[in-house]
Amino acid sequence: MKQSKILITLISIILGLLVGGIALLIAGFNPIEAYGIMFNGIFGSPKYIAWTIVRSTPLILTGISVAFAFKTGLFNIGAEGQYIIGSLAATLVGYFLEAPIIIHAIVAILAGCLAAAIWGGIAGLLKAKFGINEVITTIMLNWTALYFSNFVVFWEPFKRPNRDASQKILDTASIEILEKWKISDAGKEVLNSNEFLKDFLNPPINFGFIIAVLIAILVWYILKHTTLGYQLKAVGFNKDAAEYGGIDVKKKMIISMAIAGAIAGVAGATQVLGVSKETAILATTEGYGFDGIAVALIASNHPIASIPAGLLFGGLKYAGSKLQPNIGAPMEVINITIGVIVFFIAMPKLIQIITSFVSRRKRGVEVDDTK
Repeated sequence: MKQSKILITLISIILGLLVGGIALLIAGFNPIEAYGIMFNGIFGSPKYIAWTIVRSTPLILTGISVAFAFKTGLFNIGAEGQYIIGSLAATLVGYFLEAPIIIHAIVAILAGCLAAAIWGGIAGLLKAKFGINEVITTIMLNWTALYFSNFVVFWEPFKRPNRDASQKILDTASIEILEKWKISDAGKEVLNSNEFLKDFLNPPINFGFIIAVLIAILVWYILKHTTLGYQLKAVGFNKDAAEYGGIDVKKKMIISMAIAGAIAGVAGATQVLGVSKETAILATTEGYGFDGIAVALIASNHPIASIPAGLLFGGLKYAGSKLQPNIGAPMEVINITIGVIVFFIAMPKLIQIITSFVSRRKRGVEVDDTK
């Protein structure tokens, strides 16, 4: 079963790249040249690899958030709103709280995690108590989160003068790796003598990716080896049977959405503390939560598989941005490619039909050769 899912995912990725290549060809661009630019845009230098990791980190976490909810029978469309709330809470704590280094960052991440857990738990509560579909409530909460964030950022003590953004977090709350050392005399001396390290540390490399990996392992362990994980999955498989078995279904729905929200909140918190260092006033959603849905689908809702899926998604997004300046190709072709990958992964039966047809044709050719 696992091998079948992996095969379907690989075939879907290949088909997505083929369709993307056809789209480039129709638009008048050489797909081999375009994919060569993208490959070089990810692996061409240590800086590109570092940026791919930075761009992929929030996608991995929102992917885990969506995958976790899927595993427990819930459809978390609200990872975007939970991400926004997590980033807002982390920025507030990162700016207003004064605490020692490391402790400050931990408290800020926990604040983002808790705030987003409450935000996700609202949808779970409405589902459990009133039977309101979580898809509807999470979509509405996404926009509520966006406008609430903008409202808070406009708060006079929090808004940065002459900027559509909040105040920057304090240095003690940052999770960027070697941030101060890189600009120190000792750091400059070392980096100037080591081109690889200088190039790799040029982007805001931070502890977010390590946190994402640890959360993926933790979520997998909870789902696979704990009583809570068993109960949550039981509710997802068959809530009537779970209730008959003595599981408090309503309570588990709330817990599930709260945990999913907390994970998406960590995505927002690490992005603020490690990359942006502020919360900007948003005209529209940033898309990390919605992209997390695609990551979860590519990963077949497996928390650990969300790591390579997020890296793939982030790599395509980052490398795709290099098509326009290099050959003039529109970045939208990457969205087409990702869309096709998700389309085929969402239709495993179609992939099975295609592979079965190819297998029969191959067997038919072998029979003809023996005649």
